[in-house]
Amino acid sequence: MRQPHPHRAAIALGSNLGDSLATLVSACDRLQAHPQIALKQRSSFYRTKPIGPPQPDYINGCVVVETELTAIALLDELLAIEQVFGRERLEHWGPRTLDLDLLLYDNAIINHPRLHVPHPRMAERGFVLVPLAEIAPTWRHPILQRPIADLQQALNCAEIKAL
Repeated sequence: MRQPHPHRAAIALGSNLGDSLATLVSACDRLQAHPQIALKQRSSFYRTKPIGPPQPDYINGCVVVETELTAIALLDELLAIEQVFGRERLEHWGPRTLDLDLLLYDNAIINHPRLHVPHPRMAERGFVLVPLAEIAPTWRHPILQRPIADLQQALNCAEIKAL
C-alpha cells in the first residue's frame, strides 16, 4: 500500500491573554504530538502590537508542519487546540488565549466557506511575515508569486521585537 504524500503547511500562532509564551510552546507541543502532524520548524517568538480594539501586546510565531491531513481536517485540529486553551470568540480581532491560523498549505489556493488559503491578510501583516520569513523565506505566496522574505521586506516591521 502506498503511503500518502505529506503536505507542507505554515501555521501562525498568537496569544495575548494569560501566560502567552507558555501557551504557544504548549500549542507547538500539541501539534507535534498529533499522529498525523510533524512539526518541522518553529520560529522565534515575537512581541507585537495588537490590531483592533485596545488590548495587551501579542506574542506571535509561526511553524511549518508536514501532515497527511487535508487542509480542512488540519483546520479542525487547529480549532480543537484553540479550544483546549480556552479560546473564546467574543470580539472581532479581540484578545485571545490562543490563535492558530492556517497560512499556507502546499502551494494551494483554497476558497472554501470555512477556509481561505493563503490566509487573506497575511501579506499585510508583519506579525505573520517576520516569523514566517525566519523559517520559510523562499516559500512563495501562491497568489502573489513572491517569496515570503520579499513580502516581509516590503513592510515596516520595526516594532516587532524578538523575545
